[in-house]
Amino acid sequence: MLHSVRAFTGGAYRIVNHPSYQAYAYATFIKNSSEQVQDDHIGIWPCAYLHNCDPVTREPLDDEIYRLWYEEAPLFAKTQALKLRSFIKQFISKKSSSGDLLFKIDNGRIKPSKALQDCIVSLMKGNKEFILLDDQAVVFDMCKKIMDQCRKDMKKRTIIVQGGPGTWKSVLAVNLLKEFIVKGLNASYCTKNSAPREAYQRLLAKSDLKAQVNIKQLFRSPFALCNAAPNFYDCLLVDEAHRLVAKMYGDWNGEKQIKECINASLFTVFLIDEDQQITTKDIGSIAEIKKWASALGSHVTMNPETVLHSQFRCNGSDQYIQYVNNLLQIGEYVDIDFEDLHFDIRVFDDPNEMRDELRRINQVNNKARMVAGYCYDWDVKNNRGDYDIFLKNGFKAQWNLAADKIWAINPKSFEQVGCIHTAQGLEFDYVGVLIGNDLRYDPVEGKVITDKTKISKDDNSSGIRTAPDAVAARLIKNTYKTLLTRGQKGCFIYCEDEALAAYIRSLLWKKGMEH
Repeated sequence: MLHSVRAFTGGAYRIVNHPSYQAYAYATFIKNSSEQVQDDHIGIWPCAYLHNCDPVTREPLDDEIYRLWYEEAPLFAKTQALKLRSFIKQFISKKSSSGDLLFKIDNGRIKPSKALQDCIVSLMKGNKEFILLDDQAVVFDMCKKIMDQCRKDMKKRTIIVQGGPGTWKSVLAVNLLKEFIVKGLNASYCTKNSAPREAYQRLLAKSDLKAQVNIKQLFRSPFALCNAAPNFYDCLLVDEAHRLVAKMYGDWNGEKQIKECINASLFTVFLIDEDQQITTKDIGSIAEIKKWASALGSHVTMNPETVLHSQFRCNGSDQYIQYVNNLLQIGEYVDIDFEDLHFDIRVFDDPNEMRDELRRINQVNNKARMVAGYCYDWDVKNNRGDYDIFLKNGFKAQWNLAADKIWAINPKSFEQVGCIHTAQGLEFDYVGVLIGNDLRYDPVEGKVITDKTKISKDDNSSGIRTAPDAVAARLIKNTYKTLLTRGQKGCFIYCEDEALAAYIRSLLWKKGMEH
């Protein structure tokens, strides 16, 4: 079953929602969130009227692949106005007593419906991807207590939850989302990047498309929060807070996303790892959160108990995270004890061999992917060719397709290479990292070198090429640290720079680790 169609609109062909799906999604959102609709038992009946579409043009919209949506929300073309009128007359028998029903719905209180509460409980039940352990459970209880206090005295509060790669910050956020929705609170999971939102919706709903529509409203971006009333949300769960920016593209009224999150929510939960800032626009930091919380009168909770330590990625070992820091020469070198590290690290001379091995692993459970940094052009997107990434021995691949919002879990997406924006916040069993010439090794100096001139000129998001050298170096290393820590069971590495590959091997050979 599909959600989207390719249609000529706005002067060009674009991928847009099927109109019946769009109408059904809107209706579901209103039923699940409007207290007025729930309390007054107001019926919501979706349909779609294509006033510029003739019966012949609409034929593709009636394809069997869209049946689920047009059975829920009938579709009417421009010659079917009488049928549309007949449909409407079935459900509207009289006007509201005061004549302002739409106003009341639009301006009424947001409250999750019982149906929405039941839906998310059933989706979470027995879902092993969302079970809380160790540190997560401690912070979970802490957030519940803070939320209860906020409801009692209506005073704003903020909690800053820190955690490195694989500490399950996102799992904590999704569990808190369920907890607060079940309590009838207006809560939302919020990330700047769409990839985590889309992936968690799919992981929760699995193959139940209607369930996915039900919970879609619970996942949002910080876009347009500048227009939200103060404390519109009871709780915003801001994941990947290090990726927040001063202003989103096209968000003309926006100022600072951290400020807007805190302003829009009575209780704001920020989940952050400052070492995962990967662009010059990323302003998400502990200092920035504290500054705006103080300005908006929101009491901040941050202490040793709000730092997540337990590792559920990289086979549960902080040792691997330190190994990556050693590899990238981030901080002081620390000897690693690989004795108890059951993590599959391999360095490949041939990118084809790495891809072949990952492809074999991926056939087991669709949890292996290739990723890369900013140094390869976007030729396919810019209509310059059929492939984007060309490496030795005839290796070629595309970047993940722009229209694929669920690249991380799409069974058909393995052959595409994920960019940092698609992979960040997500995890796999095995990850294969393509390290370009923006990261090299000088064997004479014994130093890992970053080179911002090797960043693709097609990169319009990171700002690395024009950043000061020190800033560019930090962002390049953060990017590769983020990519190198996406795997739970193993990380495969291919380096364009042979000296870097040899250096990485030398760190492993010392401990007899590499296969």
